[in-house]
Amino acid sequence: MTDLQFHAMLDGRRIAFRHAPGKGPTLVFLPGYMSDMAGGKACAVFDWAVANNRAALLLDYSGCGESEGDFADGTLSLWCEEVLALAQAHCHARVVLIGSSMGGWLMLMAGLALGDRLAGLIGIAPAPDFTDWGRSDEDKARLAAGEVIYEPNQYGPEPTPTYPGFWADGEENRLLGGGIAISCPVRLLHGQADPDVPWEISLRLAAALRSPDVQVTLIKDGDHRLSRDEDIALLLRTVSALAEAAE
Repeated sequence: MTDLQFHAMLDGRRIAFRHAPGKGPTLVFLPGYMSDMAGGKACAVFDWAVANNRAALLLDYSGCGESEGDFADGTLSLWCEEVLALAQAHCHARVVLIGSSMGGWLMLMAGLALGDRLAGLIGIAPAPDFTDWGRSDEDKARLAAGEVIYEPNQYGPEPTPTYPGFWADGEENRLLGGGIAISCPVRLLHGQADPDVPWEISLRLAAALRSPDVQVTLIKDGDHRLSRDEDIALLLRTVSALAEAAE
């Protein structure tokens, strides 16, 4: 059951996923922008789930990793649709969403749609609304005019693209400007040495969430990825505690 599988969406595109059976709620890991389920944090959560008989689900958004599609066509709305389809087809009644960077934005969108099925959220350097606060006015104007923006990528050899369609969809799905109607327990982990997503975003998110049970953990020397051994250990402790409390 933990081998690579594919879920067929209604339009025929095939979404790659791995599923581990076990007791619930199902832990669903949502990768960041241009990331996939082969990343260190995703694999650590999945391996922990298998070792502890916990249900877990990993996936690659369309155009990413092993999934079909063109990355240039990807949007938050499209990828959220895929997350919800896999949650409906392959997860227990209740789920805990774990979102890294952009995945932290997706976990909010998917969490709002899941309603009572949502048992908890764990954000790792969550980046809601980054199409807004993460872009200069000049870049926004270029994207609005239909231009693709390329930036140096410190995590790989190829530049990181932002496509006009993704940016426009992100602007339509901003959440930090008002209250976020999510009431489940929420845990946010953020490095204060993060060069990509300011740690203050997690504080803004905590304030916007309706839930009274929100905890923000700041790691003073933590970077954006939070992939060091000690960071992974903190993540797994957080996952374990929240999953146990949500049973």
